[in-house]
Amino acid sequence: MLSPTIKCRYVIAYLALMLCIACRTGEAVEFTFDLADNSEDCFFEEVRRNTTCYLEFQVSAGGQLDVDVTLTNPHGKVVYEQQRATFDSHQFTADATGVYKVCFSNQFSSFSHKIVYVDFQVGDEPALPGIDEHATVLTQMETSSQSIHKSLNDILDAQTHHRLSESKGRKRAEDLNEAVMMWSGLETCIVLVIGFGQILILRNFFSNRKTGEVRYNQLR
Repeated sequence: MLSPTIKCRYVIAYLALMLCIACRTGEAVEFTFDLADNSEDCFFEEVRRNTTCYLEFQVSAGGQLDVDVTLTNPHGKVVYEQQRATFDSHQFTADATGVYKVCFSNQFSSFSHKIVYVDFQVGDEPALPGIDEHATVLTQMETSSQSIHKSLNDILDAQTHHRLSESKGRKRAEDLNEAVMMWSGLETCIVLVIGFGQILILRNFFSNRKTGEVRYNQLR
């Protein structure tokens, strides 16, 4: 008979295996890319009809944190469109089978590039292996596996959004620090120029006074 420690190890290994397989079989695209100024980048994803899809994007750095977004179906029909948007999400059901195109445009900006985060999910997340293979009531291990899997997905989403918020805050702090440094340097230069000017004025004042006294003595 197996000891409780060995049983616990088998349970942990089983849960880890199912979670890894489920993470690999999920149909989702999540990435961050650099969108140059005066440019437009498009991404393509093949979707079947009547499939529920979810699109989320967020501009984390660059300019005014805005970008133009357009999502079109295989026939060129606009499914979703936003202009000068910083963050948004859109859920839709595919009305046709084919390649869907989502484009991010920064053509309205001539000098600042953008860093954009994109999350594009196609279809529902598949169930854990072995969960839907029988019609009986789920065992305690299978129920725990589903609960852990859902909690891990929630943690991943929370970590992603926290990273985006941290990146945006860090970029804003760096820009503020650069502005403060430039303003401090400008103020330092102004103070030095004013001080040097005051020294010259005082020097000329005493020099002119001394010259006037010499001329007065000569006239006497």
